[in-house]
Amino acid sequence: MTRRSIIGVVLLVWGGLKLASLLKIVDLEWLWQQAWIDYILVCFLIYEGIAFIVRGFIHDKGQWLRRSLPFGEDGKRLCCMTSFGGDEYVFRGETFHGARLDAFCGGIRFDLRNAVINEDEEIDIRTCIGGIELRVPSSVNVLVKSRSLFGEVGDETCKNVNKNAPCLHVVASNIIGGVSIVN
Repeated sequence: MTRRSIIGVVLLVWGGLKLASLLKIVDLEWLWQQAWIDYILVCFLIYEGIAFIVRGFIHDKGQWLRRSLPFGEDGKRLCCMTSFGGDEYVFRGETFHGARLDAFCGGIRFDLRNAVINEDEEIDIRTCIGGIELRVPSSVNVLVKSRSLFGEVGDETCKNVNKNAPCLHVVASNIIGGVSIVN
């Protein structure tokens, strides 16, 4: 039995007992007048609030909606946008020709680790109360230009010493949002 099921059963029993007491089927007024009931309810609400927040930060694979690659009008440049949710775009050997990523109150996971990148490309990123996780291959250089208001771009990629390697130019504009770039 999962934690969610146990909490559901406890709430169901608690609600049923309270309803039975209100309908005068059973006399449980002495139970509801106990001070420890108030403490249990407060502790339960605090526990569930913390659990709700923590679950929001856990990267659960089920929370990302895997989408096909949305190519733009030119057939090459990708245009990805999400609102109030999470979308995941994964390259599996396709050639990458640049992208525009927009996240509003949501997130995008953009995985380029298996993409074919032959020349310098640009990724234009705009976030507003959202975030983007950009995974790049270690064989490319990353150059970041950022303009952020209450946000930032975290570049945690391994720097490629090969000066002839292709470069990804990441241009990010964040408003209460952020971008994470990793290998």
